[in-house]
Amino acid sequence: AELCRDCGAHVSVGGDVLSFLHNYPEPVDVLKALDFQSSPEGVRKTPGFCTVRRGSKPDVAYRVTKNAQISAPTKQLFPGVFPEDFSILFTIKPKARLQSFLLSIYNKQGLQQLGVEVGRAPVFLYEDQHGKPTPEEYPLFRSINLADGKWHRVAISVEKKSITVFVDCKKKLTKALKRSDQAVIDTEGITVFGTRILDDEVFEVNLNFRLLVYLCFPRRIVCSGKILRKKMLAITLLLGCNY
Repeated sequence: AELCRDCGAHVSVGGDVLSFLHNYPEPVDVLKALDFQSSPEGVRKTPGFCTVRRGSKPDVAYRVTKNAQISAPTKQLFPGVFPEDFSILFTIKPKARLQSFLLSIYNKQGLQQLGVEVGRAPVFLYEDQHGKPTPEEYPLFRSINLADGKWHRVAISVEKKSITVFVDCKKKLTKALKRSDQAVIDTEGITVFGTRILDDEVFEVNLNFRLLVYLCFPRRIVCSGKILRKKMLAITLLLGCNY
């Protein structure tokens, strides 16, 4: 078996980045917030992204099946204000040919205002307090296939009125995000993992054990030794190797 290397779209949680974070809110463990550690129905542990790692134990992943029903109040995950600009990073192995939502955030009226749909053609759903962008304007990424039965590291970066997607250390696309100025995401509703409310299709996936969320100021995303400087308030969902 090959030894995993420290590469991929991930946030370094050591060295200067840790010192950079220390004056800001602590990371939120989303898997803990969603109670993954109790192995709820439809969730079980399985070998992770790095099955052989020099000097430490191999990664552990969670296998999430269609029986899983996982949700929590959004304030339990994000107790502060949801930032206007943010990044989402995850390491994931969806079921082949699947197309469904990995994560959905609803406001207190039950309207989906943010969602990450992963599969043969990923979609980023975003709707601010003024209903922008409209569904017809949601960014589509038809040239990216994440549901090929392989592990992928994905970074989604939202800054101002654009969204950029990185897959396996490569910048794939940048598209317009036609949202309002000073866009707001309501945290008074619920966050749902693996599907949408009333969806028939449920996400079946292997995802690595670690899922952290950071609320911090200018963020640096490390990818194969290259530093991508993000001048924004960032949210980072990190599902990847424990470096």
